[in-house]
Amino acid sequence: MNNNQTYWIINANVVLEQEVLKGGALKVVGDKIDAVYHQGDAAIPSSKENCIDANGSWLLPGFIDIHVHGGFGCDFMDAKEESIETIARFHSTHGTTAIVATSMTALHDDISSVLDSVHSYQQNEMPYAQVVGVHLEGPFINPNKVGAQNPAFVSLPRVDWMQEWNEQYPGLIKILSLAPEREGALELIAWLRDNGIVASAAHTDANYEQMEAARLHGLSHSVHMYNAMSPLHHREPGTVGAILTMNDVSAEIIADGIHVHPVCTRLLVAMKQQDNLVMITDAMSATGLEDGIYQLGGQDVLVKGGVARLKVGDSLAGSTLTTIRGFRHLVQDIGLTVPEASRRASLNPAKVLRLNDTIGSIRGGKQADLLLVSEDLELQQVIIKGKQIHS
Repeated sequence: MNNNQTYWIINANVVLEQEVLKGGALKVVGDKIDAVYHQGDAAIPSSKENCIDANGSWLLPGFIDIHVHGGFGCDFMDAKEESIETIARFHSTHGTTAIVATSMTALHDDISSVLDSVHSYQQNEMPYAQVVGVHLEGPFINPNKVGAQNPAFVSLPRVDWMQEWNEQYPGLIKILSLAPEREGALELIAWLRDNGIVASAAHTDANYEQMEAARLHGLSHSVHMYNAMSPLHHREPGTVGAILTMNDVSAEIIADGIHVHPVCTRLLVAMKQQDNLVMITDAMSATGLEDGIYQLGGQDVLVKGGVARLKVGDSLAGSTLTTIRGFRHLVQDIGLTVPEASRRASLNPAKVLRLNDTIGSIRGGKQADLLLVSEDLELQQVIIKGKQIHS
């Protein structure tokens, strides 16, 4: 199918925002979903010409990964368009249809290079997962909670840096993750709120009161829940307790069963509202490759048995997760239904990015970013902007 064709997907269990159409159908015109139909609707063609027969598989909106550093040997910190294309191509074959290029704590000029490379890449046709923006993870984090970030490049919050980057690349930065307890953080969070950039808690030792102050200034998101943040204690709820109980702060979960024990993921699912939990991969360059030594933020990472850890210090260093594997984990290990997991992998991240008018769910008029997934959750087809990318 090319981008200008009209075609149908028939005999699918279509996962919509509020219901599942069993045996439903969908019409794609160009790069958009034209309409969705119930089983037996007279408009559904009787001939299978120009049709994809789902044979009872799930039809899902494409997965949106708002926190991913790389894959298949490349890192967004390479600041090269060919690296971006490699990452986008690799993750698209695993169900990701939109991606937010995530940087590491680094020098000002190195972050500028990442922004420039992503901006340049967006000017061309993006044939694979759509790179919809940049997530700056750092450098404004707490040096006591660096995790796998490089402590040499940690900086106090700088409104002037953000102003510079936002003026040079308007709308490119979607999320800034920072430690809200650091000097100058509240001023920066308010600036982010006023400029349409998501302020996210990350690599932080904030107590509950500091998190509440950040929320009141505009903090609305938090990265990789439980990891590199002050834990829950019965006399000091910490960052974890704040995120669990603040309904207007969304939370990411690395859905690999390694970063977070399944019981703690179930607790997070129970505590967060339906729209407030977002599945991410936090994938690094080793994703899709064999065990070995790789780099993340200028530090050596040893990947063994698919688990990535800093060679020095042994901290978990991102993941080797793909979105389809994370989706399976939510269903098979955590106990979510397919529609519940789909929402956390597609619609919720689209809402965080404020892109849910165009992507993140199946509805007439929205972009045709679609997945066919078998009953046993094997990825069968990936469609991005109406074009079959992977089959």
